Amino acid sequence: MQLDLPLHLNPPPAPIPTQPLKTSPPDIPTIDWEKIAKDLLIHAGQPALADRLKVRWNPQMRSTAGTAQFATALITLNPRLLLFGTAEVDRTLRHELAHLLAQIRAGRRRISPHGPEWKQACVDLGIPNESRCHHLSLPTRIIARRHFYRCQNCLGIISRVRPLKNKSACLRCCRLLNSGRYDDRFRYRKFSPT
Repeated sequence: MQLDLPLHLNPPPAPIPTQPLKTSPPDIPTIDWEKIAKDLLIHAGQPALADRLKVRWNPQMRSTAGTAQFATALITLNPRLLLFGTAEVDRTLRHELAHLLAQIRAGRRRISPHGPEWKQACVDLGIPNESRCHHLSLPTRIIARRHFYRCQNCLGIISRVRPLKNKSACLRCCRLLNSGRYDDRFRYRKFSPT
């Protein structure tokens, strides 16, 4: 069972990284970004996470600057970041590292991707006032959302690129009317907008 807010989009899983992190164009000095990230985690008091951490470049990334996967302790970076300089690579690395740091501090508790825990992790990693999205001139990708669902209670609508796989309910209605627990009364039903 899954609870979703209306207009909530789940990000697609990141592609499998294909290049080691130390690869860079010949005119840019090679920097060991993985070592930098591990040192930041050790300084933040998370040596166990630092031991598991991997940082990779993924040339298949287009519009995303970077991603963080907590389950595998993997940070994936877009090689196009190198065009904006090492300061931008460092900022993006810390941004993604903050996601991992916030989640390990929260334990099994579910947290908002860019919520207060993440903001505190950003401060601890030296990037206070970090925004949730980058403003780099990377190419944008528009994917048509062809799957539409409506809450039977509040009539809130969510649109998705991929269909829902599991039963999902309107988080707003579940919070307001059922103490935040899943309730089939608020289950999303697929509909066609045309």
